[in-house]
Amino acid sequence: MSKLPNSQTEEYNNNIKSELARYIKNTLYNEITFSGNYKSCCVGIVDVVDSTSTTAKLVNGKLCKYYSIFLNVMSVIIKEFGGEVIKNIGDSLLYYFPGTLDGCSNSALKDTLECSIAMIESNIIINEKMRDEDLPLVNYRVSVDYGNVMIAKSLNSVTDDIFGSTVNLCAKINSKIVPNSIAIGGDLHQIVKNFVGYDFNLITSYSAGLKLDYPIYSVTRSKTKKWFSS
Repeated sequence: MSKLPNSQTEEYNNNIKSELARYIKNTLYNEITFSGNYKSCCVGIVDVVDSTSTTAKLVNGKLCKYYSIFLNVMSVIIKEFGGEVIKNIGDSLLYYFPGTLDGCSNSALKDTLECSIAMIESNIIINEKMRDEDLPLVNYRVSVDYGNVMIAKSLNSVTDDIFGSTVNLCAKINSKIVPNSIAIGGDLHQIVKNFVGYDFNLITSYSAGLKLDYPIYSVTRSKTKKWFSS
């Protein structure tokens, strides 16, 4: 295959760049639009631990089955407790709880804790299914926090997307905890710390470049299960 002269190559590259620039200009504000609305609510992420090494030897069919079992069980639990799945990101799910808007509903806030606990308690059931399918066992972490999120709409999805520091923090604190456990951020802890029936323990903190580190708490169900206090 003969090569184009340098002048023609340069012209060709410039034409490609021009076409790309025109395309970007025409579509930049159409694909994803931000409503300008912010919501204060609970955001959660459930993420598989060491999935790359765990699934490295799985063929495509087995790999699909592995993720299908995990993601579908998690989705069912999220919806059962009033949450909405935003999207799956590889081996994790991002979700939020519309009922926790502005932190006014203790019942909805309690559902976020119960949802997280149910996710962890379902580990036994999920892994029984994994064994039945001759698949590797799965371990995962759940993180939840409360704060402002920005709403975005995409032309290719009927589901709203969410962005903002609360989502980013939720992802950061997820990596700070041991497998098959729950962590909540300091902002959510301030709201639910007096709920009876749960134990909250400071486990670590995250340095976000601010004056004070952001505290991260574990959540477990108390041995004596009660409703939250008023």
